[in-house]
Amino acid sequence: MKIGLYFGTYNPIHVGHLIIANHMAEFADLDQIWMVVTPHNPLKKKATLLDDHHRLQMVYLATEDYPKIKPSDIEFKLPQPNYTVITLAHLQEKNPNHEFSLIMGEDNLKTLHKWRNYEVILENHDIYVYPRISDEPENIELKSHPKIHVIDAPIVEISSTFIRNSIKEGKNIQPLLPPKVWEYIDHNNFYKK
Repeated sequence: MKIGLYFGTYNPIHVGHLIIANHMAEFADLDQIWMVVTPHNPLKKKATLLDDHHRLQMVYLATEDYPKIKPSDIEFKLPQPNYTVITLAHLQEKNPNHEFSLIMGEDNLKTLHKWRNYEVILENHDIYVYPRISDEPENIELKSHPKIHVIDAPIVEISSTFIRNSIKEGKNIQPLLPPKVWEYIDHNNFYKK
């Protein structure tokens, strides 16, 4: 089975994440998409990050009607900080019959050369790239790599930061969230402070 791994803090998961995951499930040659909830990223401020279990629960709520999209907490069980190359090696070892690929935005592709052991990732895994609007110069060399597949997916410019800030300001951003995720956030009074 070909699995696309779509990593994120999902703080919170929003319709943009689902649009991309579903597009990859339906239009790329992938059998399933695993939305890998990343624990605390050392580059992000902890204060704005909900506990891991809350973010995982929101991914469950958002994806339960999408049979090809599954939540994953694999990185919760691995040493911190998480490095993608370690996660991939762990998954491959535990699931030898699956073929794992990465899903990333074009902005991440531009910095892939800075990732730990990125050459190992490129050697062993396909990378499916969705378009993002960015001012960064393109990495033409990487874009033409045989393991890189640029997918003609919709450009979605919704960010979790925008959603958190809008909730804090008392704005109604319900259309940007799957209904059950909105209910979960509202019920728990998340992001209001």
